[in-house]
Amino acid sequence: MNLIQEIENNQLKSDLPDIKAGDTVKVNVKVSEGNRERIQTYEGVVISLKGVSVNKTITVRKLSFGVGVERIFPIHAPIIDSIEVTRKGKVRRSKLYYLRDRIGKSAKIKEDRTT
Repeated sequence: MNLIQEIENNQLKSDLPDIKAGDTVKVNVKVSEGNRERIQTYEGVVISLKGVSVNKTITVRKLSFGVGVERIFPIHAPIIDSIEVTRKGKVRRSKLYYLRDRIGKSAKIKEDRTT
């Protein structure tokens, strides 16, 4: 192993759940306001996973007051406190970008009850 890979392996988080596209997740983000720090929860559907090891990111989409909001989280970053999977989704593709054009019932994802 070269030096860069050793440093990257030290930065990896080990307590992450198994996340796939279509899962509904709660991402607890550390937000600093002045000299205080608090945890803010962002809950939505994972529409894509990108990258490998330290560079791995998830894109989470949620509806906020009728407007679709997407946020990209680097899952091994120190601002991420924890990630919790609340619902497993039953999907047949890895990128769910088509959800951007859907509204209402057609934007819902079925729950995977096999596991």
